[in-house]
Amino acid sequence: QVQLVESGGGLVQAGGSLRLSCVVSGRTSIYAMGWFRQTPGKEREFVTYITWSGGDTWYADSAKGRFTIARDHAKNTGYLQMNSLKPEDTAVYYCDAVVEVLGQPGRYAYWGQGTQVTVSS
Repeated sequence: QVQLVESGGGLVQAGGSLRLSCVVSGRTSIYAMGWFRQTPGKEREFVTYITWSGGDTWYADSAKGRFTIARDHAKNTGYLQMNSLKPEDTAVYYCDAVVEVLGQPGRYAYWGQGTQVTVSS
């Protein structure tokens, strides 16, 4: 059973920072991890992505220069450091991990439960 557990969301003033964490558990190896966000009535949107072994990263334009994605191999944990937060960053943030599951062919994508980030003006 693969599980993703996110933490680190909360309420912060504009200009502040938060760091989100996403822990992956289960008999699995991680291929890549991404962060997405969603506000009510809108589709989930891409924020950033990292490959687990090489550390290659991609960012949405809205995240470039303010957000940083990182990973800790030993802890099977991904992080999203968010600086200079703006009210428009308010959303539920989800992590998504693409993994290889022990004993099963192929790769699978799993989602975390989401964590609320609220930025006040």
